[in-house]
Parts: sequence; C-alpha cells; structure tokens
Amino acid sequence: MKIAVIDIGTNTFKLMIVRVQEDGQFSVIFKEKIPVKLGEGGINNDVIAHTPFQRGLKALKTHKATIDKFETDQIFAFATSAIRSANNGKDFVRKVKAETGIEIEIISGDREAELIYYGVRKALDIGKEKCLIMDIGGGSTEFIIADRDRMYWRHSFDLGAARLLEEINPSEPITKAEIKKLKTYLNDNLQLLWGACEIYPVKTLIGSSGSFDSLAEMIYYRFQTEENPLVKTEYHFDMKHFESMYKLLINSTIEKRFRMKGLAAMRVEMIVVATIMIKYVFKALNLEKMCLSTYSLKEGILYDYLQNSSAKDA
Repeated sequence: MKIAVIDIGTNTFKLMIVRVQEDGQFSVIFKEKIPVKLGEGGINNDVIAHTPFQRGLKALKTHKATIDKFETDQIFAFATSAIRSANNGKDFVRKVKAETGIEIEIISGDREAELIYYGVRKALDIGKEKCLIMDIGGGSTEFIIADRDRMYWRHSFDLGAARLLEEINPSEPITKAEIKKLKTYLNDNLQLLWGACEIYPVKTLIGSSGSFDSLAEMIYYRFQTEENPLVKTEYHFDMKHFESMYKLLINSTIEKRFRMKGLAAMRVEMIVVATIMIKYVFKALNLEKMCLSTYSLKEGILYDYLQNSSAKDA
C-alpha cells in the first residue's frame, strides 16, 4: 500500500509518499518540498493574501499530479498555523477540495504538537530523562516536554518564524537593538514554557526538522564534520559549532545567506530569527545538549495512522 502525507505548513507544503509493508513498517519512496510562504503579507492579520493563496493552490495541484503518478492508495493532508488562524483558511480548504480533490484536515496546535512528538520518537530514542522538543514553523512553534514513554506538557505558540519576521522586520544584517527587541518579545510570550520547565526540568533540546535541519547541514559543510546529518534520523550538535554558526548568521546579509552551503533558499529569510530563538531558549533554560530529529509532523501523522490501523485490526 502507498500512502501520501502532505504537511501544509506556513512556509512550505511538504509531500512524502511511502510504501507500507504488511508488518506496518514503511519506506519513503518520494519526498518533495514546495516553498509557498502562505503567511506572506497577511499572517499577523489572520488572512491568507491573494498571491500566496494562489501559490498554495498551485503547489497542491503539483503535489496531486505527483501522487497520481505514483498511484497512491491514500492521501492524508494536514494544515497547520497559517490556515487554522486565517479568516479565509476554510475558503482555501474548500477551493483545494474543489480543484484537486484533496481533503485537508485543519489540526489544532495541541494536536500538531502531539503528532510532532510521535515523529520525533520514531526518529530517535528520547531516553528516560525528560527532554524539550522544539519545532519552529512559519506560523507557530511547538514545544513538548516528554521522555520516550509519554508527553508531560505541550503547547503551540503563535511564534513561528514568519510571524516573528513581520513583528520585528529586521535589518540586513539584523541590529543589536532588533535582537534585543526579539528576545524581549520571546520572553514575554513564552511564560507558559518557562513555568512548565520549572515543573518538569529538562537538560536536552531536541529540534524537530525545519531550521534545525538547515543548521545541521550548514555546520556539516562549514566544519566538515561527520557524514551529512540529513541522511540519518538524528544528529547531535557540537554547541561550539552552533555558536559559530549563530555569530555568522546574525552578522550576515540576505545576499550572503543565499550563498551559504547547506541553507535552503526557502529558509534564507527566516533562519536568522529562528536561530536567535533557538539560542535564546537554550540559554534561558540553561540547557546542556541539543540534537536534531529529521522526523517531524509528516512522520508523526503516518505513525499515528499506522498505530490506529493496527489497533483496529487486532
């Protein structure tokens, strides 16, 4: 059986097609990301503007053509922050259904965090100690405190990289005053996280895909570390390398970032605010280690479906 999973994010529409075996294991046979920037020009006003609306529709038509070519048996399409918060989000869902046949489920931030946890747990052994999982999207950022067995706390904050960009509107390169403004904004809006980490102390940050992927790949190219981290499902950061990359990014212009190896063009605009956010959370919580899970929402959706299917068959 072939299953297609579409993660309809704020920045990128991601397609993954897998072949599922009878024992419930799966192998990826196709992956594609289409940059859409659905939040451009309207995310902080709770609207999908006309141009990104059309870009999103075009991207899903492209994905549907690919899905048809692979003769996929089932399609799971999930929409996150940009669509769930937009006043015309349901209009987008209806338009997609009418023009492609794809049925989109708009998931809550809480459900998104839950599915991210399932994806991360599939990628690596979280261990017995509680860790903090962080997934930076364009519209929202999810935080989950969990160990390998369960989640203790989770929350979705409207603090995605696209929203932060619109809020701060940083210079190129970003100034010290803008960094201070961003940190103040993050501190004010992450009070629930600070409180949760007092109740459930953590030492390790697990970054879920996205910006963490880019940072790991950039470190690989810059420092010639071990094999490309994105060919595996987990990667452990050397924090000296991360600090070096942080300094490089906050002093860079967008033109310089376009030339940086390992940094995908779709993340060039948002990587600076995302990296500042990562360092700020890491330092504020006095964390000790950071690693990457290359699995995220898409894999969590698939895991959840396969688990439920096997439970029904039992």
